[in-house]
Amino acid sequence: MSFRKVVRQSKFRHVFGQPVKNDQCYEDIRVSRVTWDSTFCAVNPKFLAVIVEASGGGAFLVLPLSKTGRIDKAYPTVCGHTGPVLDIDWCPHNDEVIASGSEDCTVMVWQIPENGLTSPLTEPVVVLEGHTKRVGIIAWHPTARNVLLSAGCDNVVLIWNVGTAEELYRLDSLHPDLIYNVSWNRNGSLFCSACKDKSVRIIDPRRGTLVAEREKAHEGARPMRAIFLADGKVFTTGFSRMSERQLALWDPGDSSIRYFEITEEPPYIHFLNTFTSKEPQRGMGSMPKRGLEVSKCEIARFYKLHERKCEPIVMTVPRKSDLFQDDLYPDTAGPEAALEAEEWVSGRDAHPILISLREAYVPSKQRDLKISRRNVLSDSRPAMAPGSSRLGAPASTTTAADATPSGSLARAGEAGKLEEVMQELRALRALVKEQGERICRLEEQLGRMENGDA
Repeated sequence: MSFRKVVRQSKFRHVFGQPVKNDQCYEDIRVSRVTWDSTFCAVNPKFLAVIVEASGGGAFLVLPLSKTGRIDKAYPTVCGHTGPVLDIDWCPHNDEVIASGSEDCTVMVWQIPENGLTSPLTEPVVVLEGHTKRVGIIAWHPTARNVLLSAGCDNVVLIWNVGTAEELYRLDSLHPDLIYNVSWNRNGSLFCSACKDKSVRIIDPRRGTLVAEREKAHEGARPMRAIFLADGKVFTTGFSRMSERQLALWDPGDSSIRYFEITEEPPYIHFLNTFTSKEPQRGMGSMPKRGLEVSKCEIARFYKLHERKCEPIVMTVPRKSDLFQDDLYPDTAGPEAALEAEEWVSGRDAHPILISLREAYVPSKQRDLKISRRNVLSDSRPAMAPGSSRLGAPASTTTAADATPSGSLARAGEAGKLEEVMQELRALRALVKEQGERICRLEEQLGRMENGDA
């Protein structure tokens, strides 16, 4: 019998990586040399943030994406921590809000001016204190507004409501050793973690329970990583006992960038291509899907940190057509939160609110982060008004007036206006979706006419 090798069909088969030209890099950045296994870099459609060397404290740069070239040594930084910054993460629901964790055991949340920094930013919007050792992991909730996760070298995971500066959940008995990384699932009902004890865990933070655990996911002693995929599976990278790189895909029930496609059929993980360069990466940031250039068939953009610069690397799939490539760009998570923090705490879950990339990404008007502080001098803790922790909502302080009928009427009026706005927003989304589908049909009809099929 003779066998013929069948090449697996994939729209990503010819993906390739390409560094940008030198003038589009960010040069002369003093990337942090702190001994911590971090990405040191975070990026969104507006800003690039890089943890940098700082004397007498901790700092990170925040640069508008357009500010390429040599970065002046005197360029202002975010510099409120008293110890080195270990991790940073942009809020998925506001492109001007970023959180940082530090060796000073605190988490800080910062509001970046719309056009970037013109002077050093030393005052955070809120300081979250609860860890007893350095805080090395920061992760915003994917769908609930103002919910933030932090993990420290005290082996404790804390979940915060940033809008009220309140500690929501403390998980202090689920990790017996150092936590390497944490990743939320798609709707934020669970998170997975990789730990120094070589176990991968899936945890329900609201119940404080261990949902699943895989011991010795990778037997090597070097750090491993675990992330949730959209379908609920967990993808891990680690090492064997012989220090060979391992990849694994779990069902709950170097100087190269390697690109893989994960499918629903065995063997699930398919190697696509490798982007190699001479210089090893110090850290890496990844642009959210909504910040990619769809007109160039860009499917990923990485921000590779060298010792002294940040180099964007563009991953593209070559296509001849100038039309929107539906198969490369399914609807992706947009900047609008699906839940308020209080809704998530009450037990609700929601998938991300998706947006189409057909018209590319247009930034929405960002709202300032406002903190609703409770009266810490009072023993009674009255319930928060709905939406009081919403980004951009007016700052308020709990007072006796809030308990009066007039206060209740005011809140009812605000709730009515909010519902009216939400109804209008839903109607607009439905209209945009309908128009997008109509455009698809017209493009298909045009394609058939050009091919002589109709």
